[in-house]
Amino acid sequence: MIASREQTLTSLAQMIHAAREGPVDLLLRNARCFDLFNGAIREGNIAIHDGMIIGFGQYSALREIDLAGAYLCPGLIDGHIHIESTMVSPVEFGRAVLPRGTTAVVADPHELANVWGIQGIKYMLSANAYTPLDIFVILPSCVPATQMETSGATLSAEELIPFKDHPMVPGLGEVMNYPGVIHGEPGIMEKLAAFSDQVIDGHCPGLSGRELCAYVAAGIHSDHECATLEEAREKLSLGMAVMIREGSTARNLEALLPLAQKSHSHHLMFVTDDKYPGDLWEDGHLDHILRRAVALGLDLFTAVRMATLNPAKYFRLRDRGALAPGYRADLVAFDDLEHFRVRLVIKDGVEVARDGRLTDLASAPGPSAPPSDLTIRGLSSESLRVKREGEHVRVMGLVPGQIITEKLLLPAWGKGPELAADPESDLLKVAVVERHRGTGRVGVGFIRGMGLQQGALASTVAHDSHNLILVGTRDEDMLEAAEEVRRMGGGQAIVSAGSTIASFPLPIAGLMSDQGVLQARSSSQKIIHAAKELGCKPLDPFMSLSFLALPVIPHLKLTDLGLVDVDSFQIISLFH
Repeated sequence: MIASREQTLTSLAQMIHAAREGPVDLLLRNARCFDLFNGAIREGNIAIHDGMIIGFGQYSALREIDLAGAYLCPGLIDGHIHIESTMVSPVEFGRAVLPRGTTAVVADPHELANVWGIQGIKYMLSANAYTPLDIFVILPSCVPATQMETSGATLSAEELIPFKDHPMVPGLGEVMNYPGVIHGEPGIMEKLAAFSDQVIDGHCPGLSGRELCAYVAAGIHSDHECATLEEAREKLSLGMAVMIREGSTARNLEALLPLAQKSHSHHLMFVTDDKYPGDLWEDGHLDHILRRAVALGLDLFTAVRMATLNPAKYFRLRDRGALAPGYRADLVAFDDLEHFRVRLVIKDGVEVARDGRLTDLASAPGPSAPPSDLTIRGLSSESLRVKREGEHVRVMGLVPGQIITEKLLLPAWGKGPELAADPESDLLKVAVVERHRGTGRVGVGFIRGMGLQQGALASTVAHDSHNLILVGTRDEDMLEAAEEVRRMGGGQAIVSAGSTIASFPLPIAGLMSDQGVLQARSSSQKIIHAAKELGCKPLDPFMSLSFLALPVIPHLKLTDLGLVDVDSFQIISLFH
């Protein structure tokens, strides 16, 4: 609800009066406040009125809380996350991170948008009515990410523009189709032009030189894909804000931390990008990054600034990120400067969590989600067959701990007219089945490095279009695993010898559970354990599987349209 001019004037007058004379709504006594502007600690009291910080010192107050010397910093802000990767709803995500000190996130819902289109954006925005966590939604720029896959929706600039004036929309989300930017693809150009007056996030792994200059010149001013200091320094030198990512999949903190020198640390921020339920429950969120950064030697003021004021400034969230009059009273109290264990969280001047537990205020039910509808057609024994058409086969090679794959060219194995999986040689069949439009398209390829010795895995979490992805040693088990996922309305399943041995329902768009983080963690751990019992090598086999369908991350990927050479950005033959 937008306040009228009269309401704004009245509120402003009341705020000024409270700051001058009191009384105030809340006084936090005996706090050690982080002054992020001077890099110092201000000891004393901090006054809060109508959800805002209005002053320091002694005030009469309707309520007081004695912090007994605890440190106080602004609420933490994650500048780039896909909430869908937590495998829980936005409201359940809020319940998990608020007690950890996170009070705002900038979420790019391109996973939901690739499944539900505009409805996915509206669902994410609607969650703000049910959680104290501020979920800023940066609009997905690449739905689909490329034309080499089939998504559930295609979003044009015209469809995104109506969201521009929404108070929880800071701009345009990560522009993954960097070849489209560099070569002036019309659809991308229209989006860049439409959002040129707002924040535009980037995604350009490995881009350098003139191509990077062209990308930045298009108005894209951040990147969260830097993996090396050299890459990050080049992007900083061109004026990009570098998001140092430490999530569940990509962990760049240790490699990039030397970048965080005080002279230019205001161009840096911490983000998680993708955070899985087990890691979220066991390690935490931005509090975990702060602990790690400080343990690795980063100055605490710099670390806190990178998790608060820096993202607020970049995303033009002018009323948050600092402890000063006129800033929103989103506050985190913690006991020491090393472990960052959160004691108290205040959101908009109201206590929402204490000692790791939410208050009743922060536990409202979330918005209802539409039913997940998997339209799987054309999947059969015939569609999974691979006819031998050459002497050598292009195979995706898993790289441990990475989402990139190697390009392998192997002699065609086995005998006969068809090429089958060969688990003894760690060569497994992979299939991506279109699940949104009922086209019947099935892309088939092979992977080395998964280690599965028997059975099959199936999942509707397959970045970015989230079609159904399968990997297996036998076609029969792959078909049964696909059927189990269809019966659940989306999710993950493992089948061996024709029987389902583990499953994880994800009824929200086939991406998220309708349970809490603890329950999602338990289900995820069980299915991961079952996969490893069948020989899978990766720490999280389903995570590794999900990125095999992402055709914007090098080098070889698979979509429902076929095998993709990401380096040349084209679909290629399985055989050479």
